[in-house]
Amino acid sequence: MMLLPPMNKLFSAVLAWMILAWPASAMDSALRAGLLKLDPQTRLEQRCDAEILDRITRDDHKYKADRVVAYAFATPAMGADAIKSPGAAFRSKGQWYRLKFKCETAPDHMEVLQLRYRIGDEIPESDWPKYNLYN
Repeated sequence: MMLLPPMNKLFSAVLAWMILAWPASAMDSALRAGLLKLDPQTRLEQRCDAEILDRITRDDHKYKADRVVAYAFATPAMGADAIKSPGAAFRSKGQWYRLKFKCETAPDHMEVLQLRYRIGDEIPESDWPKYNLYN
C-alpha cells in the first residue's frame, strides 16, 4: 500500500468520513468532486473501503463497522479496477474482526460494480499491536 504524505492522509481520512456519511446512491457533488481529486489508486481504495463498511453494517445489524484495514494480515492484490484482500480486518463497536474481500469498481472508481466479502473470527485484543490495529 502506498504511503501518503500527512496532508493526503488527513484529506483521505476526512474524505472517508464523508463517504460514510452519505450512501453511494446519495453521493453529492462535493463528495464526488473530492473523490475525483484523488489519484486513481487511492480513489479505488477509498471507494471500496467505504462500500465494505456500509455493506457490513447494512447486511448484519450486529456490526457497526467504522474502520477497515485492507493490509492487516496480507498485502492486497491491486488491479486496474479491483482490490482483492485475503487478509483484511474491520472494526465494529471497538472490536476487530478478520475480513476477506474482493471489490470491483467502474473504471473511474466512483461506482462499485461488485463486492464480495466474508467476515472471519474476532481478533484478540492481545494481537492488535502486532497488526497495527487500535481502538
